[in-house]
Amino acid sequence: MRTEKRFTPKVLERFLREGRGTGSYADYIPWHRVSRGDPSSKGRSHLIVWRDRQRELLSDQEWGGLNFAGLIPNLVDLAEQFPLNQESAPHDLSRWHVGEGLKQFPGTREIAEILGIKHPALADGDQTHIWTSTTDLLLILRNQHERLELLAVSCKPSSVLTERAKELLLLEKTYWAHRGVDWLLITPEQYEKSVALTLRRTSPWGFDDPASEREIRIACQTARSMPSHPYSDVIHQLTDSFGGETQRHAAQRALWQAVWHGLLPVDLRRGWRPSQPLTLLSVEAFASLNPILARRSACI
Repeated sequence: MRTEKRFTPKVLERFLREGRGTGSYADYIPWHRVSRGDPSSKGRSHLIVWRDRQRELLSDQEWGGLNFAGLIPNLVDLAEQFPLNQESAPHDLSRWHVGEGLKQFPGTREIAEILGIKHPALADGDQTHIWTSTTDLLLILRNQHERLELLAVSCKPSSVLTERAKELLLLEKTYWAHRGVDWLLITPEQYEKSVALTLRRTSPWGFDDPASEREIRIACQTARSMPSHPYSDVIHQLTDSFGGETQRHAAQRALWQAVWHGLLPVDLRRGWRPSQPLTLLSVEAFASLNPILARRSACI
């Protein structure tokens, strides 16, 4: 259970001392963290180890967003709770791509003034302190030209989208627009609930240590050769192929990593029952189930 704390200037100063929001890949440190030393988030927090780092998610919506991001084949890195610069600064991609240049882009304080909205601030008695805005998920992708690019994703429940919340989301969206970065607002209306539930159930295998290319190839071949068979039969066949009952976890990991990598485009709207078959979709139909991959966004 996390202790009840509140944000104060001293807490934010500690964030800076700890290097919050800095680094990349396995060395990245989120601005907000799931720890006893941090004020509690309003949502249900989650800790998920993936790609050599513990991911710190502050809500079920962010967990769902991470799952959708995990299905993107050209994903290079992902930074959660990514802080936005308050003042002018070089492009945020520069920490992943050294040759990004020295051009300065406006920070949130300047953008808020341009938009005519009040910048978020922290009240401390009679004084106010500028608040650091964050993006829930920042994806680093490799495009078709082999260049790195960013995609910013905000994951929110529709119930929190008050007029003030929409102003702050507009501030975030405009921050990224100035940098030529696409920004998505993902709410539950952008995807089917059954898809999100399937990804939650299979994420322990999707985010597990990578299966070998051989195991994934066998998983694809086996599943494609048994299109009308129950899921349980496919796993049983794979388990035998991998060496027996002790390899059941390896069989499930290989199968679902094949799905998560897009090599086996299964209909993710399926239920949980093992008696149901794995129905294959076209690559396009599979991609359409993922709001991030399909670039679907709610309006603000």
